[in-house]
Amino acid sequence: MRRKPGALLPLEISILGAAMELAAGDSPEFHGYLLASALREREGARMLTAHGTLYKALDRMRKAGLLESRWEDPEAAAKDERPRRRLYRLTGAGERALAAVAATQMPAPAMIPGVAT
Repeated sequence: MRRKPGALLPLEISILGAAMELAAGDSPEFHGYLLASALREREGARMLTAHGTLYKALDRMRKAGLLESRWEDPEAAAKDERPRRRLYRLTGAGERALAAVAATQMPAPAMIPGVAT
């Protein structure tokens, strides 16, 4: 079954939200493992069941223009004695897509200040 163009899956929405939080931190770029850790912190284990699922979603989102990516400098990886990482960055289109989702979704009562559940 095909989805409507521009429609985001729940995992993709979570990725955009986590990417926005990571970009607000020390560096606007992030790698898959850092993103997986951020998703686990935000969503718990329920959202991310396998890293393969995450990397497929990242590739779809890159192709859709929501994220951009580049390979890390080989010297940085060699210095840490590890393989190179693919680094991702949220694009303006990704920020707009997240804002559009936020504008159309009603927050859960627990997320509305002053509303007890």
